[in-house]
Amino acid sequence: MIAPLPHAQDTIADDGVVLRPMTADDLTRAHALSQEQRWPHRLTDWEQMFAHAEGMVAEHDGQLIATALRWRWGKHHATIGMVIVTPACQGRRIGYRLMRALLHGLDDCTLLLHATADGRRLYERLGFARTGEVCQHQGTAQPAPLIALPDGWRLRPAGHNEAAALHRLDAQARGMPREALVDDLLASAEACVVLDFEGEPRGFAMLRRFGRGHAIGPVVAPGANGAKALVAYLAGLNAGNFTRIDIDCASGLGEWLESIGLPRVDAPTTMVRGAPPATPPGAAALFALVTQAMG
Repeated sequence: MIAPLPHAQDTIADDGVVLRPMTADDLTRAHALSQEQRWPHRLTDWEQMFAHAEGMVAEHDGQLIATALRWRWGKHHATIGMVIVTPACQGRRIGYRLMRALLHGLDDCTLLLHATADGRRLYERLGFARTGEVCQHQGTAQPAPLIALPDGWRLRPAGHNEAAALHRLDAQARGMPREALVDDLLASAEACVVLDFEGEPRGFAMLRRFGRGHAIGPVVAPGANGAKALVAYLAGLNAGNFTRIDIDCASGLGEWLESIGLPRVDAPTTMVRGAPPATPPGAAALFALVTQAMG
């Protein structure tokens, strides 16, 4: 069993910084911290992420000065994100202290995060190793030519009774079980399209509100052509609107996304502590994340 986060009385530092578990009452101030960093998350995005998370915050003189969240996916996997320290308090090892608290009880878990250039050295000191990059593409989506699919393959809307199939596809592609998250996304998405082969779901993608506009993700498909078909359909639905998608830089989708009005704007480092998440042979791949924080 994974240990719970430490209590505040265990984490009061000599400099007066208090670390304690995050609660829903902290979300408004946490959102203000992310706005200070010019991160795009809305308060609604924070609420959706926190519904599946455990978090730590740092306070000084009653002011919330830092946050960090973790998401536990089953007994053996977790993702980490939303690690923020207000600029006025950076350089005081607050991020390191938060991460040490956040990692409590996760020694036997595979841990995944996406690091900014500023955060990478911290995570390396805590045992994380670089495994790749995520390319953040965003802009005003253009109408995209639909991608031709081989005989027997088609795109269709997700059915109301297909949650179990989406759970299976997501778990295989991400290498972690995330049923509650997939259910939440399915309920809130503006569109969910399935890549179908002769009546069997082989992939899916969602278009949902996030940040400055909309995000496409997750995108799960057995190959790049199927992923393009899913993304092209959803980008077409959202043509003329701000759209974001976070892809594995090794996916081969980057130049194509540029061609439909979604240039690359950032490339955080993918880092793992423990064995990288494994996917079964022949399983569909995860071409686009839910978010950089949740994976």
